[in-house]
Amino acid sequence: MDSLRAAVLACLLWGLVLSGCVRTVPSPAEAGGGEEIALWEDRRSLAKGRLVELAGKGPVPVRVRALRALARIQEPSTLEAVLAGLSAAEVPVRDEAAFAAGVLALSWEPLTDAEKARLTEALLAAEASEKDEDVRSTLLESLGKLATPGAVKRLTERLAKERPEVGARAAVALGVAARRGASLAEVPLERAAVLLQSGEPETSRFGGAYLLASAKRPEGLGLLRRCLGDEAPDVRALCAKGIGDAGGPEDAAVVGRLLRDEVPRVAAEASRALAKLAARCSGDCTPLDELRALDGHAGRVGRGDSVAGHALLALAQLGLPEVGRPVLVALRRALQESVPSAASEVATGDLMNLDCRLAAALDRQTGALDEVLRCGGGQVPEARRLALGLREVAQSRGKGGASGAVQYLAYPDSRVRLAALEAVSAHPVPEAAGPVRALLEGKDMVEAAAAASTAGKLKDMEALPQVRALAERVPQEPDIVAPVAEGLVALAGKDAEPVLRTWLEHPHANVRRVAAESLASLTGQPVRATHMELPESARHPEPAPAGSTLTFRTNKGDFTVALDAEAPLTSGNLVALARKGYFRGITFHRVVPDFVAQGGDPRGDGEGGPGYSIRCEITRRPYLRAVLGMALSGKDTGGSQFFFTHSPQPHLDGRYTAFGEVTRGMEVVDRLLEGDTIHEVVVSP
Repeated sequence: MDSLRAAVLACLLWGLVLSGCVRTVPSPAEAGGGEEIALWEDRRSLAKGRLVELAGKGPVPVRVRALRALARIQEPSTLEAVLAGLSAAEVPVRDEAAFAAGVLALSWEPLTDAEKARLTEALLAAEASEKDEDVRSTLLESLGKLATPGAVKRLTERLAKERPEVGARAAVALGVAARRGASLAEVPLERAAVLLQSGEPETSRFGGAYLLASAKRPEGLGLLRRCLGDEAPDVRALCAKGIGDAGGPEDAAVVGRLLRDEVPRVAAEASRALAKLAARCSGDCTPLDELRALDGHAGRVGRGDSVAGHALLALAQLGLPEVGRPVLVALRRALQESVPSAASEVATGDLMNLDCRLAAALDRQTGALDEVLRCGGGQVPEARRLALGLREVAQSRGKGGASGAVQYLAYPDSRVRLAALEAVSAHPVPEAAGPVRALLEGKDMVEAAAAASTAGKLKDMEALPQVRALAERVPQEPDIVAPVAEGLVALAGKDAEPVLRTWLEHPHANVRRVAAESLASLTGQPVRATHMELPESARHPEPAPAGSTLTFRTNKGDFTVALDAEAPLTSGNLVALARKGYFRGITFHRVVPDFVAQGGDPRGDGEGGPGYSIRCEITRRPYLRAVLGMALSGKDTGGSQFFFTHSPQPHLDGRYTAFGEVTRGMEVVDRLLEGDTIHEVVVSP
């Protein structure tokens, strides 16, 4: 019911009441030339202008499909072809053009100021004259993604003057714009009071809360305090988040009540908010007093209610100032005391993994490994404990742990070595130079690339020949491009330019993007790579059969995902990996409460994949609760890592391929914690 309720909410909120909320692209049969367009799209080919031509004239289904292809290819030079569709006579064409414009606004290769100005001008003109409500809704979304001052001004006008359902869409779009770096300082927050009224539909209340949480302005605190009691959990969570960013220690008591919320993701957001409030304490600290109530969550985890661990995990991930050390110690004690009566081995594992998470938060305070060396009661492998601790030391404000991290650059487990590189990069020390150079020679390309970046931070000129050697491997190993470029630019300076310019003509979009950004930083001038088609030999996954589902069997239970026909290659890639048994034994390495649960990495550290990448297939499916998305590190960098959303995440729409939805067992996804294991993924049919 929760998943269905969220779907209904988003259908209304984003105005996507077409084809069961998700607007579809015509099938090849409907589109006539659809199969040919799909092949061009996958090859990232503009077909010598043919694709642009099809987007501008011909049967409506073909034009719509061509516009979707242009959105997925995300080539700024096609901007005018996309904008021309905004004035088409046919509603489906205008709607698809509006969506494509928003995807271009999110381009991984940043648009120039002139392109942003042109896009702003066109979207504002289209929105001012558009009569169709669905198209207008899409235009508002795209203005939020664009996030220019002109876009923010128009959204502010719609928020202030339109009826609540339009105002709610404008509010969400303004929140997305804020996530894109736009200022909401001039947005009148009193309009949120209208949206948040108890008689308004949940869609309106969500919009008001999303705006307030995104604005992070003290004048919105009165409204945020009131909406902590909203009947909708996603509204309550947003209001707690907003208070954490804009409130003060005096708000601790009202936020603290949500630690006992019946919906765990709300309690997690309250925990995170209290940690933020504690960071602003001086003298007595009420937020810390409230956080002590989390010891009850430890008992619930021990009784097998693993989702209660989300509030503890959220606190550990954010951390506390040193004044909060006694709270972290007390919570660790509560976890340890729950072990003897734990309901199962799984519950014991949850307790001890959370113990190590809190131990790592303690080590972040001191900047040195200490508590993680003896956390977990023998239940957590040393490599996991060290990797957790080293990553927290990397975030420490002190430099005490940098020297201590050097010894782990030679640790047998790659996850630990990579975390040690992270710590040394954050707090460079001269004695790390030799061990980092040794890692540059290793066979693990992820590790060697991270070492190249670290060598740059250390300013170790002796490492330059090895970094150059790694740069020569980038054309064959495109996944290592970003950290290698960092190291090369840091050490070679202007002399890196010839190598970087050769990367501008690499077929992989992310290699070109990194090269352009690196050259821009070196030269002080904007650089844009030439659009390149992929070779015919590029990996082309077989599309997933119609109606395909994946059933994930995990140590926390089973859940089923229906794959999206609008992303046939992305879905087909996951199907093929599942049929090979690729996911057996792989963990959910990243769980961020009230955001996502992410898995699919064979390395277990967030840096792994299947050894190839697939193209993005951006869909019209909004990121609601329970949606399956493809994790990326840049354009067209998908592989085997995926994530499931705990709650609506509008800022992800149009940026990451959404290609499925949990249809059964979302309560199992909610129970997942870091380190939980996938036993098997079963494909049907």
